[in-house]
Amino acid sequence: MSDHSAPEKAVRMWSGRFRAAPDAAFDQWQRSLRFDWQLLPAELAASRAHALALREAGILTSGECDQITRALAAISENRDPNAVRDDPHAEDIHHFVELRLTEALGPLGLKLHTGRSRNEQIATDLRLFIRDAIDAANARLTEWLLALLELADEVETSAMPAYTHLQRAEPVLVAHWLLAYVEMILRDIARFDDCRARLNFCPLGSGAVAGATLALDRNLAARELGFTAPTPNSMDATSDRDFALEFAQAASTLGLHLSRFAEELTLYSTAEFGFLDLPEEFSTGSSAMPQKKNPDLTELLRGKSGRLLGAATTLATILKGLPLAYNKDMQETQEPVFEIAGTLSGTLPLLAPFTRALHFRHDRMLAATQTGFLNAMAAATYLVHKGVPFRTAHEKIGNVVRYCLDKGVELGDLTVYELRKYGDEFDEDFFTAISLQSTLDCHDVPGGTNRARVRAALADAQSRVEALAAKYGLPSGRNESEDPEAAHAHS
Repeated sequence: MSDHSAPEKAVRMWSGRFRAAPDAAFDQWQRSLRFDWQLLPAELAASRAHALALREAGILTSGECDQITRALAAISENRDPNAVRDDPHAEDIHHFVELRLTEALGPLGLKLHTGRSRNEQIATDLRLFIRDAIDAANARLTEWLLALLELADEVETSAMPAYTHLQRAEPVLVAHWLLAYVEMILRDIARFDDCRARLNFCPLGSGAVAGATLALDRNLAARELGFTAPTPNSMDATSDRDFALEFAQAASTLGLHLSRFAEELTLYSTAEFGFLDLPEEFSTGSSAMPQKKNPDLTELLRGKSGRLLGAATTLATILKGLPLAYNKDMQETQEPVFEIAGTLSGTLPLLAPFTRALHFRHDRMLAATQTGFLNAMAAATYLVHKGVPFRTAHEKIGNVVRYCLDKGVELGDLTVYELRKYGDEFDEDFFTAISLQSTLDCHDVPGGTNRARVRAALADAQSRVEALAAKYGLPSGRNESEDPEAAHAHS
């Protein structure tokens, strides 16, 4: 087999115009292979699409195109991430692939770069990478949603305090609280989907800045890579990183939701709350204090959200002052994208098993709903139904609460005689109206914690999440052998 190694002068993709060799320290510093090796699958896919476009344009023969596509497949099959990242000669992932092609094919390997620029290559590769990262994240988020819904179904009738200003406010169903996070995550998935739809246009054929100098079929390349269409403007295509910023911002919003969930679980697992026991499988102990069970997963979720926020800020800061079109600064946008994708791929798979392992202490949660006047709003509503204007009802119940505080009792401990000091509207039916069940059910509006409304909301959420599960090929979690009507009634 002949040695197709290129001469040293041709090793670099841009060396022809230069007489002086690059400074050794600068040369290593400016290379991106140490991180953009992660784009190898995208680079190989985009290179194959470009080879097909070159064949249709008559630049490559069918035989040459076949040789190149086989060589690209061989690179994919034989890739070793460490060998790719540590290649001593390649400047970036584009250069790495070209070097491997020329080793295998000689001068034919150099023909693949005809009619394209690294500016359009990286724009394409990043879109493909982020598209895959979004699909993976949404599949994992759907798995988490299924776990949240399973948990909500199990605790459908249990109640807990809801808080405003971190003070007890009103009782809600535990399922209602869990469904709040279901809605957040559904929005996160929709944000990722929106980003995916906007990024799904193909830059190949844009050249360095002004468009390819060959009559390439850009639609062919777009179809081969699963893009909606070619990008409409070459300058925008090579300089656009909106899709990366949008991905980062959607991920940072998801991070905020993860952090809020983690914060609540961390608080609720403390002895002071005692609402749940965190699973030992997702906790660690103290090297000094033998009794400790530390909430490492939830604390790390809070920390990881900071990394996602930081990556989004980094991207915005890099991009804010760049003139059109491509600038080397854009190389620095890759690492935040990889940081986000890595954080999501490491974090999201843990959420479903962690959620399924949670154990609520329903007795503690129920007891917490019985103190602190969580039924005061229901008490005011009772007076409203008696014809009292709400502002007046609010004032009266506030006075009753103050009386109870002085006496050290709850609203339900008072007598009708005591209540009537604050209004003739009070009667024996007051005590039914402020029971836990009535306090929950008085919120009889769409989105409220009324028990029937929550059952309906749970069924609606299950339908939406099952549609996502079908999209990503995941089992819905619902017993398929169960009678559909019975399953619907149960949900």
